[in-house]
Amino acid sequence: MSTLVQPSPHTPHDRAVLQVLQAVRAFSDAMDRMHGGMKDDMEMNASDLSALRMLIMREQRGQAVSPHDVAQHLRISTASTTKLLDRLTASGHVERRAHPHDGRARVIVLTEESRRTFFRHFGDRLQAMRRVADRYTDDELVVIARFLAELGDAIEIA
Repeated sequence: MSTLVQPSPHTPHDRAVLQVLQAVRAFSDAMDRMHGGMKDDMEMNASDLSALRMLIMREQRGQAVSPHDVAQHLRISTASTTKLLDRLTASGHVERRAHPHDGRARVIVLTEESRRTFFRHFGDRLQAMRRVADRYTDDELVVIARFLAELGDAIEIA
């Protein structure tokens, strides 16, 4: 069995990069634990919770979400997406509505109850993260946001 071996950092920059990557890994682990707890609290599976998170993020950006968007985001089949949306609709978390510009298409929308439930579970953590972000200057936050966006893009490509 092979093990992942980190090269020994040779320069101050190498050490700084390693520190950042270790911090990202620790942050990712914390997010996994948080999502695992939320999944259990909300009595749903990981795909259901991921779909709700995606709907909330897209809603905050003012973007409509189609069933196809959900399938692409979760990387699941159309049949699996239909089952997932049926579950979330039956549990009162989402509604299927006519697309505002194309009456033949459907969009997926969070229910008010789902939004309240999600933020009841996530609100305290969101406030704690906000307090951390408030400690940084606007310029630092721009760099952090760019770094995280680029890191997300790199992970998507890999």
